[in-house]
Amino acid sequence: MVGMKSGRTIGEKRERLETASERASIKKKAKKRRFLRIFSTTLGFVVIAICAAMLFFWIFRGDDNSGMSYRPTIVVPYAPTVEVIDEDAGSEAELSSSMKEYIGQAEADFRELGYIPTKVVRPVGSIRELDFYLEGYTGFIKLTTDRGTGVSVEDADRMIRYLTGQGITDFQYIDVRLSGQAYWK
Repeated sequence: MVGMKSGRTIGEKRERLETASERASIKKKAKKRRFLRIFSTTLGFVVIAICAAMLFFWIFRGDDNSGMSYRPTIVVPYAPTVEVIDEDAGSEAELSSSMKEYIGQAEADFRELGYIPTKVVRPVGSIRELDFYLEGYTGFIKLTTDRGTGVSVEDADRMIRYLTGQGITDFQYIDVRLSGQAYWK
């Protein structure tokens, strides 16, 4: 033990004890650093949000001199142009606006495929069934509002082409209310 001195560590320096006031000062400085870190991060996010909002309003400011003006598109709901008969009530007034829009959309889809709808009937006691009558065909097409108009009209078109290919020109009805299935009578 000749090389060791009393009160010293192996590193040859005596450990220094911190006083209570020094510990309080260190805690206070750490608290200030944490506050500044949170404040600067929050300020940074606010600056980024303001810049993004300014960029958005600059791009979509809507003046005619800019090529990047924003004009909202006005969507006109479909409305039926053919006679609609509600067999429960006897008039079109009892149909909801969503039912009228569905009929108008289906009518437009039929016209797009080359068919001309002549009238639409909502049968007695049905809530979602619609019967579409087409010009040049004796029967009608049963659709349901539970399915989209595009797929229902497409299924009806396939069934009409299939029946025509089989030599069947007269039918009482074609039922395309179920997905992936079609019936005729």
